Order: sequence, then C-alpha cells, then structure tokens
Amino acid sequence: MIVALDPLLSSDIGFSVVAVMLLKVVLAFALLMVSVMLVIWFERKIVADMHNRVGPSLAGPWGILQTLADGIKLFFKEDLLPERADRVVFRLAPYLSLVPAFLSFAIVPIGGDFTNGGDGTVSIFGHRTLLQVADPPVGILLFLALSSIAVYGVMLAGWSSGSKYPLLGSVRASAQMISYEAALGLSMATVFLSSGTLSTSGIVSGQATWNWNLLATGVIPFVIFVIAGTAELNRPPFDLVEAEQELVGGFHTEYSSIRFALFFLAEFMNMITMSAIAVTLFLGGPNGPILVKQIAWVWPILWFFLKVMAFLFTFVWLRATLPRLRYDQLMDLGWKVLIPASLGWFLLIASL
Repeated sequence: MIVALDPLLSSDIGFSVVAVMLLKVVLAFALLMVSVMLVIWFERKIVADMHNRVGPSLAGPWGILQTLADGIKLFFKEDLLPERADRVVFRLAPYLSLVPAFLSFAIVPIGGDFTNGGDGTVSIFGHRTLLQVADPPVGILLFLALSSIAVYGVMLAGWSSGSKYPLLGSVRASAQMISYEAALGLSMATVFLSSGTLSTSGIVSGQATWNWNLLATGVIPFVIFVIAGTAELNRPPFDLVEAEQELVGGFHTEYSSIRFALFFLAEFMNMITMSAIAVTLFLGGPNGPILVKQIAWVWPILWFFLKVMAFLFTFVWLRATLPRLRYDQLMDLGWKVLIPASLGWFLLIASL
C-alpha cells in the first residue's frame, strides 16, 4: 500500500515551506483560470468549425480574447435579485459550485517524473515537492465528496430563485448527478483494486512503466467513467438540466452579471478537472517518454496537457454531434446499463 505524503511536509514547516505551499495554490488557481478562458475559446472555435462557421475572430488574435471580453461585460452588468428569491441562498449557490471545482483540481499531479523509480517531485526554493497542491491519502474519495457538494450548489440555485423553471432544472440536476455518481464511483473503484492506493500520485506512480490502468482494468471502466463523467458535468448529450426548449435556462435562469458567470466558470473548471482525473486514473497521468534529457521536467507536463486536451476535444465533439437524450432515456442508461455494468466489472476484477 502506497502512503501519500508530499515530501514538502516531511520537513519542519517554516516560512519557506509555507511560501512554496502558497505559491502552488496561486499557480494552480491561475493555471485553472487561464485554462478555462482558453477552453471556452477552444470549444467555440471547434464547434464553429464543425458547423462550418467562423466563430470568435475579432477580439485578439484568432478571437482568443473573446472569453475575457465576455467576462468583463458580465462583470459590469446589473446583478438582479428576483423578488421571491431567498437572498442568502441565492447569493451563496454559485460559490457552492465554484469552490469544489477548484479544490478537486488541487489533488491532480500535473507533472513530475515517475519513471525509473522516480517519485515525481521537483525542487522549488530548495524543497522537494510534488506538482500538485495536495496529495491526501484518500485523494479520489475527496474528489467524489467534492463533486457531491457541487450538487448542492445547483440544487439550491434552482430552489432559491423562486421560479418554476429553475426549480425544475435543479430537480433534474440533482437526480441526474446522484444517479450517475454511483456508476462513476464504481468505475473508479476498479482502479483502486488495481493500484492499491487512493492517492492520485500513488495511482500515477503505479502506471509509470506504460502499465496504464486502461489496460490493467480493461476498457469497460474507462468507457463507463467517460459516459458517467459527461452526465455528471451536465454536458451534451446529457444537458437536460439546461434544456432551452423546456426549461428556458435551467437552474440559472434567474441569475445575471457575475453570479451568472460563476456558474459557467464552475462548469468549465469541472470539465477540465474531470478530464485531468480521467487522465490520472486511466492514462498514466503525466507519464510519457522523455525525448530530450536536458529539459526532462518539461515532458511530463506536456504529456499531461496533451492527454487532457484530447478529453476536452471529446467533450466538444459530443456537444457538436449528438442530440440531447430524453429524460427517461437518461435515467434508463444510468440505472439499467451503467450501474449494473460497472458493478459487474468491479466484482469480476475483485475475484481475479
């Protein structure tokens, strides 16, 4: 059993150690914010290309600053509060969606050399540390717990709006996210059986010699994870929470200004985090060939982001090509197909 502990915390905690920890938090947050801006632009350009359109093209080179311009516009719009809304809960709900999205990303190792017996650490200000904000021994359980908290943000947003359309959207969201979280957790459980640890760095270390869990556990848990993760994110074709023809805008219909932007920020943060978790669990995380020894620390980071980009492209591709499921089809897929399949495969792996 691999015990997860950042080497940074094994020494006396002084000013330099605290400085390194704060630096990792700030850099992770900045990286996630910039990534969200670029992923929104990436999605709009890819969907536009698939629809034979131009997409964003005026704000900055190739329209890359369009997301920043939209964010500034939303920041200066009026923040309206519905007359029948529960004021405290209405204002709190966006943060219940946003904060878990960032905290989930904090447990993902985005770099470090785990090959040839490497421990994945790098040197920052003379301290050896992992390229992740935190490495708790139960990191994946923490991810599942935080994703469960995000359900409350969506549910409370619809309930507190004092309007029927957001309420219906939040009811759909809570039912959908709870249903597919069972299949998501069972698909991840097969990885725990294979790797013998719940820490993300330990799981990555066990895949250092190209023995990726995609091969060790079989393709079925990976496919179930991708489908359940897409539903957990409320992404097409599982976006019944925001079905415009039925629910106007879903649970965030009554939101405006910066609070409206926070929900979209949380959605794309979660999309990046889900892609990063999938790469960590099944595709070796940052593991990959070191092509140039002089810049060996760069290659794990590069491989990690290339794998994440492949997942992000898949999410965009699904949005551009597949129609939205009916609600009964959504529930049937979750309860009658994914959960039995993931449970059966888990029992099969456990019996081997």
